[in-house]
Amino acid sequence: MAETSKSETPRDTPQIDDIQKALEKQIADLRKEITKINKSLSERAAELVDDASARASDVYDSATSRASRTAQQLRSQAQAVSEVARENPGTTTAVVSVIGLLGFLAGLVVGQSMNDTQRRWY
Repeated sequence: MAETSKSETPRDTPQIDDIQKALEKQIADLRKEITKINKSLSERAAELVDDASARASDVYDSATSRASRTAQQLRSQAQAVSEVARENPGTTTAVVSVIGLLGFLAGLVVGQSMNDTQRRWY
């Protein structure tokens, strides 16, 4: 019986070594795969950042050109209104006076409607 256990031990040791070597090889292969995956993810993230940057740049350029066109249009319209006001000072004064009177009346109405207590005029 003692001889049997001695003869099994040398046979088991090569199997354990083989299993250990196989596991170490699998671990090394997994590490290589993880490295490849990390590299791939890193490259994809860089591509996404580049795409987002390009899109943001396009949006900024578009907004800048729109703002420029809008400012130019506002300048031309303000100049046209200014010229009309210079050519017709009487009409301009009347329009501004009417707008001022309407604003004053609107202020009175809003002030009265926001007043909590009811007041009588007499």
